[in-house]
Amino acid sequence: MPTHAQKIGMDFSGCGTALVTPFRADGSVDEAALTALVEWQIESGVHFLIPCGTTGEAPTLSEQEWLRVIELVIEAAAGRVPVLAGCTHNSTQEAVRRVQLLNRIHGLSGVLTANPYYNKPMQQGQYLHFRAIAEATHLPVMLYNIPGRTGANLLPETAVRLAELGNIVAVKESSGNLQQITELIHLAPPHLRVFSGDDNIALAVVAVGGAGVISVASNAIPAQMAQMVSAALSGDWATARALHRRCYALMTGNFLETNPGPIKCVLTLMGRIEENYRLPMVPVQPATRERLRMLAEELGLLP
Repeated sequence: MPTHAQKIGMDFSGCGTALVTPFRADGSVDEAALTALVEWQIESGVHFLIPCGTTGEAPTLSEQEWLRVIELVIEAAAGRVPVLAGCTHNSTQEAVRRVQLLNRIHGLSGVLTANPYYNKPMQQGQYLHFRAIAEATHLPVMLYNIPGRTGANLLPETAVRLAELGNIVAVKESSGNLQQITELIHLAPPHLRVFSGDDNIALAVVAVGGAGVISVASNAIPAQMAQMVSAALSGDWATARALHRRCYALMTGNFLETNPGPIKCVLTLMGRIEENYRLPMVPVQPATRERLRMLAEELGLLP
C-alpha cells in the first residue's frame, strides 16, 4: 500500500526552469514578458517551472508581487506543466504564514523552500523550520539546500528525517558537493526525489540516481537542457554528453557574476526581456557581457 507521501508526491522528473522575473524600466514586473517566457519554455519542452526562487529575485518582490508572479505563471502554464512556487523566509513564523497564502492558489503543484538564510541554524533548527512549513500546507514540498546563499547546509540525514513527514517529497541540492548529493540519493526513501540545483553537475547527479535538474541555463536554452536531461534519464548518454559539451560554457558562464545577472543579460541579448533588476542586483560588467554575447552567438541564440 502506498504511503501518504507516495500518494501526494511529485510524479515528475527532468528539467525544471528556475524562472527569472522580468522587470520594466520603471521597476514594475513585466507581466507580458513573463507570460511569453512561460509559453516559450513549455513549447520548448521544459518539464516544470519554478517562479520566485533565487533566479527570480524573490527577496526583492513585495508580497503582492510575489503572489502575482506565481499566479501569472500558473495561468500561463494552464496545467500543461507543474508549477512550484518559491517560498523562503528566515523567520519560521513568516515562512509558515506565506505558505498558508499559497494554499489558496488554485493550480499550484508544490512549494520550494530554502534553508533559513542569515540565521545559520543547526540541523535541528533546520528540521523544525522545514517541518513547520510542511505541516502548514497540503502541498508537496521540495526542500532547497543552497548553503552558498544561506550560510546553512542541510545534511543528508536531516533531509531523510524530514522525508518521513507526509508531504516533503523532493530536494533541490545546490551544495555543489557531489559526495553529499550522492549520499543523500543513497539514503533517500523511494518517494524522495533529488534534483541537481547546478546545471554543470546535472548529468553527474542523474548518473548516481537523481531525478533531474532545476536549471538557470534553461531560461535561455530550454530545449537543449530538457533534451539533455531526458536523454540522461533514459540512458542515452551519448546524446546527453554531446548536449552537455555543447552547452557547458553557457552553464558556467551564467555564474561569471552573481545569478541572475548573467542569465538576464543573455535573455536580453536574445530579445526575450528588458535587462532590468531590483537593487542590490545590478547589470553585469562590460567584460562579462561581451563573454556572454560570444557564448550566446556560438549557440546560435542571438537574433
